[in-house]
Amino acid sequence: MFEKVVEIGLLFDFYGKLLSSKQYQAIELYYIHDLTLTEIGEQLNISRQGSYDLVKRAESILYKYEETLGLVKKFENNRFKTKELKVLLEELKHSVTINKDNKDIFENITKILEQLLENNQEVR
Repeated sequence: MFEKVVEIGLLFDFYGKLLSSKQYQAIELYYIHDLTLTEIGEQLNISRQGSYDLVKRAESILYKYEETLGLVKKFENNRFKTKELKVLLEELKHSVTINKDNKDIFENITKILEQLLENNQEVR
């Protein structure tokens, strides 16, 4: 279940604003605020079954957006490649002679990679 919560959370970060306001609220209340279906029904003035249907429909829409657009997959791939670049840069640092000129280059590249990784963490 925890894995699904993380997955829906990530999909919600990317595509949540594309949901209707009730679908958005239902996902937010269920996955972010950890409310029960009954509590969601009370907040949205619908039945427990209505809450369940709303959450399931919104989940389905989020998955369809990802299937069509693939933004989360691209995001994860970019994050992986950035980490991979950082590792390769560290290996390169150890295999070349470092002088003042290339030391600055290595430091600048390292800063950029760290900024990219930090920006990727903000989305999660």
